[in-house]
Amino acid sequence: MRIARFSIDGNVAFGAVEGDKPDELVLDIIKGIPFAEFELSGTKVPLSKVRLLPPVLPNKVVAFGRNYAEHARELGNEVPDAPFAFFKPSTSVAGPGDDIQYPPFSSELHHEAELAVVIGRMCREVPRERVQDVIFGYTCANDVTARDVQKREKQWARAKGFDTSCPLGPWVETDLDLAAASDLTIQCTVNGMQRQLGRTSEMIHPIEDLIVNITEAMTLLPGDVVLTGTPAGVGPLSVGDEVAVTIEGIGTLTNKVVKRG
Repeated sequence: MRIARFSIDGNVAFGAVEGDKPDELVLDIIKGIPFAEFELSGTKVPLSKVRLLPPVLPNKVVAFGRNYAEHARELGNEVPDAPFAFFKPSTSVAGPGDDIQYPPFSSELHHEAELAVVIGRMCREVPRERVQDVIFGYTCANDVTARDVQKREKQWARAKGFDTSCPLGPWVETDLDLAAASDLTIQCTVNGMQRQLGRTSEMIHPIEDLIVNITEAMTLLPGDVVLTGTPAGVGPLSVGDEVAVTIEGIGTLTNKVVKRG
C-alpha cells in the first residue's frame, strides 16, 4: 500500500494511493493515523486535487554516510568499517514538490539520492532477526548537502541540517519487505539528465545492520526516518534546477532548487 500525507481545503490527512496511471491516481482517506490499525473511509479524492506533504513528520532523521563504496571513494574518503551515523533535524524535512532553498552560506550544493526507511513502532535494541517488524515502509529521500560547508566545518550539522535539506516522498510504500528493499534501482536526475544510478544491494552495511546499529544507542519512534546512504554520482545543484530521485517500486520525488529569500 502507498500511504501519502496531504492537504486539501486547509485540512491535513493520510490517504492510500490507488491506481497505476499517474493522471488517474486517487487517495482513499484514512480514518486515523497509519501507524496503528486503521480503516479506509471510502471517501476518495483525485491526487491532482491535493497538495502532497512530507509523508511523515519524523521526530528525528538518522542518516548513514559513506554506505556505498564508490560514493565514499569519489569524495576521497575511506570506506568505514562500521555504520557511520549523523542526524538531520525535523526542520530539514520537505515534501514532494517543495522547493529546496539554496542556503546563502554555501556555494556548492549537492544532491544525494537515498532509500529512506520509515519506522512503524517504538523500538530499541532491535535484534537483526526482528528488524522487519519495526519497519513501516520505504520512501525516496534526497540528502541535500552543502559540500563546501561539510569540508570546511568538518562536522555536518549545518552542511546537512539546513532547512529543506531533507526532501521525502512522494509517499511511503508499505508492501516492500526487507529482501525486496535490499535490491532496488535508485537514480537521480537533474533537469532530466541522469546523475546517479545504483542499486540498494550495493550498500556496504545493509538495512538490518543500520537499524541494529542505531537502536543499540537510542529509541526510534513511529514516523522516524533512517537514510541508508547514497550511490556514486553526487554532484552540484544550481538555482533553477529540478532534481528527481526515483526508486524502483516506490516512485519519484521531485523538487526545484530556489534561492532562499
